Amino acid sequence: MTLFELIPEEEQRKIRALHNPCLEAIITEYVNLCQPAAVKVVTDDSQDIAAIRQLALVNGEEQVLKLQGHTVHFDGYNDQGRDKENTRVLISQGQILSRHINSLDREAGLAEIRELMAGIMRGKTLFVRFYCLGPRRSDFSILALQLTDSAYVAHSEDLLYRPGYEEFKRLGEKAQFFHFIHAAGELDEHNNVKNIDKRRIYIDIEGQRVFSINNQYAGNSVGLKKLALRLAIHQANQSDWLAEHMFIMGVNPPGKARTTYFAGAFPSACGKTSTAMIPGQTIVGDDIAYLRVWQDDSAHAVNIESGIFGIITDVNPIDDPLIYECLTTPRELIFSNILIHKGQPYWQGMGIEPPKEGINFSGKWYQGKVDAQGKPIPCAHKNARYTMRLSELSNVDPNLDNPNGVQIDAIIYGGRDSDTNVPILQALNWAHGVFYGATLESETTAATLGQEGKRVFSPMANLDFIVVPLRIYFQNHLRFGERLRRPPLVFQTNYFLRGTDGNFLCDKIDKKVWILWAEGRVHGEYTAIPTPIGYLPHYSDLARIFRIALSKEYREEDYIQQFSIRIPQLLAKLERAEQFYRHEQLPEPLLNQFRRQRQELEALHQKYQSDLVNPFDLI
Repeated sequence: MTLFELIPEEEQRKIRALHNPCLEAIITEYVNLCQPAAVKVVTDDSQDIAAIRQLALVNGEEQVLKLQGHTVHFDGYNDQGRDKENTRVLISQGQILSRHINSLDREAGLAEIRELMAGIMRGKTLFVRFYCLGPRRSDFSILALQLTDSAYVAHSEDLLYRPGYEEFKRLGEKAQFFHFIHAAGELDEHNNVKNIDKRRIYIDIEGQRVFSINNQYAGNSVGLKKLALRLAIHQANQSDWLAEHMFIMGVNPPGKARTTYFAGAFPSACGKTSTAMIPGQTIVGDDIAYLRVWQDDSAHAVNIESGIFGIITDVNPIDDPLIYECLTTPRELIFSNILIHKGQPYWQGMGIEPPKEGINFSGKWYQGKVDAQGKPIPCAHKNARYTMRLSELSNVDPNLDNPNGVQIDAIIYGGRDSDTNVPILQALNWAHGVFYGATLESETTAATLGQEGKRVFSPMANLDFIVVPLRIYFQNHLRFGERLRRPPLVFQTNYFLRGTDGNFLCDKIDKKVWILWAEGRVHGEYTAIPTPIGYLPHYSDLARIFRIALSKEYREEDYIQQFSIRIPQLLAKLERAEQFYRHEQLPEPLLNQFRRQRQELEALHQKYQSDLVNPFDLI
């Protein structure tokens, strides 16, 4: 059957107007395969988009809350996060990926997914959506076609991404695009997925497409997020640009009329959002960035998104005042997997005692409720989320939609450990900075995984999404810097260092000082102490920034505790990193960094005959 035998005339006109035979063929293929009862083509028209939001309510996928514009969506009890086990990269025969990548033979995967998708949309409406990953009319951006049977997914995407129908129309048959096919599958009486055992998220790099079925959680079903990131990483590593799991922020030093843009990669629970939202700074994006060598041979970046799909746990008026204000005042946003009581939302760590009962992701909830395995069910899931537009934030950067992006002058890699890395240091050069990213490590907490102190490597905070061999990924990073007239300075942070008494050595607000010091280094305003692990700040510079930025006195004894070089711990980290990469063929510049740092740390230990080297001794 052809496209025009399957779709009503009004919807046909919207597709014909795009003049793209490839797009028509894709839509035809999946309408035939999934067999929806109806097809709705949604343009950039505001009435079209508003109708999707209304359908999410009519279908019961979302519910209205007390505050104007607020709705809530509940994913099923077993559909609360990214499904790593069933997320596979489809690879052709002879293709080799890193051992950390969950892969599947492409032909077998395509055969399986087509069998599972046959008739999966019977009785439902297929929504045909068009988006632009990045600012419109920008050389950075990639177009995306989304086919989904979920009005909630489509509504989420309208908050998270820029509309792209007019971009498809402008480019016509020249339009290059990713495409995503999502089907929630059969739903139960609570509008939740029934066939969790048939949940599949397959990334077909060769076909530049993603299949996602039998799920509703946005991290699995909104293909334009991390699923699209995988496609973009593959494309970037073929084309000499970077697709990264990074925020973009504007740093605005007190009393100086300038904005310096930083990109930053932090694994989960390492301070990514709190860094991007430091008071007094501006935010361009909180999750995914595309970086390119721009016309003046500097690095520029865009946020591919225009919204936030953020973890809501621990968002409170003290630590996250800007986000909390948005979540508690009228505006269009979607809560997911929180507790609702009398139309009011509650979540873990919000600073308010939650009610003893309500509705949550488990259905009717009451304090003391347990699941089928006898495990206590919290009032709200720890991975509960909020979805809203970035433009709702008072600190949104004016360059959010700049088609030229923003010039990136610094990159931060933020890890988490209790006993090794200093709060802030600067890489010695670009290759050393790539080494920082490659050895980015986080220490888990008992609250999250039940294994306090377990150290996990996540190169560039991107390991779950890298779909090329790590050697190629790192080589692309090294080449990227070599092509730049002035590469961004690279920094590493660690906000979680503890003293011998077990208490944190840094306050939460201190991160503002570390970032302002890094910004000053970009502009050559501070000298630094060269060490085997990088450049350390001088005490006098930090003390001055503490007084100006936080009205706080910074003691020498705190500086010594925080910035002393812990040689045994650093050598142990090198050993862990070498073990992590023992089956990988790393580029020679990275291997040189391993050798250099070990030799220089051992020489430092021999010189001072101490495991702990005071930064004042190095001046």
